[in-house]
Amino acid sequence: MSVPFALPSAVTYGIADFAGGLAARRASVLVVTVVAQAAGLVSLLLAIGFFAGRPSPAAFGFGVLAGLVGVSGLLLYLKALAVGPMGVVAPLSAVVSAGLPLAVGLLGGERLGPVAVLAVGVALVAILLATTGTRNDRAASTGVLLGLAAGVGFGTFFVAVDAAPADSGLWPLLAGRLASVVLLTGLVLRHHLPLPTRARTVSPAAVPGESGVPTRRVAGPGARGPVVLMVVSGVFDTLANVLFLVATRMGDLGISAVVVSLYPVVVVLLARVVLGERLTRTQLLSACLALTASALLAGA
Repeated sequence: MSVPFALPSAVTYGIADFAGGLAARRASVLVVTVVAQAAGLVSLLLAIGFFAGRPSPAAFGFGVLAGLVGVSGLLLYLKALAVGPMGVVAPLSAVVSAGLPLAVGLLGGERLGPVAVLAVGVALVAILLATTGTRNDRAASTGVLLGLAAGVGFGTFFVAVDAAPADSGLWPLLAGRLASVVLLTGLVLRHHLPLPTRARTVSPAAVPGESGVPTRRVAGPGARGPVVLMVVSGVFDTLANVLFLVATRMGDLGISAVVVSLYPVVVVLLARVVLGERLTRTQLLSACLALTASALLAGA
């Protein structure tokens, strides 16, 4: 049964994305991503000994593919969260990232029962409804386009992880994370971007907020706040990846991907609580539908 693992994966993906999106508003998206990926790599190295698995060329190959397409999607996604409304970017990218593995699973012979079909339909409606009621400007449009492209990367990541040998344990995730860290570190060095260090204190200044209402950049001792957000993002992203991998081993790729792609509900709710983004009645309905879809899938 994949839902008991896929649903927590959705929650942790949501937390990781929200933390990374906040960090990307205070630092370079490339730097945010490399620090987050490095933190996730450390987490995987600590955890890999607790999971049985056999390394193999296929495990490393699919892992590297997953890591490269996944980190490409993450770069686009964090940039989208930084420039566009989180309540729009997250759900739209989730539709694409859910639809691609679902289509691959169905083409590969997976079959959905009537309850599962209903649940998948409800989940997709929930994701779409979460996009309504936000502002419509150039930044939002750019964020949406970047979010859709990120969804392709995430969807391909899900497919590649599922394609790794069933007895490979966490080795595909480790291979992918190593590949992404090497790639990102090279990009940082090439562009001469400084990694987060102690910065001078910045006086409070109005900066554009997520909902169009100015927020305040809080003066602080330096870059500690963004770095903490980056590490949180990386650790939770790794945990989400592990949970998703277990979910695909326990059940169908299509259902697992759809459940995991409910993570925008978490992003939207966190944006509401932390950033003060306003939720419309439709967005609240989307959260209820997401919970309904999860319950249906759990009983399917």
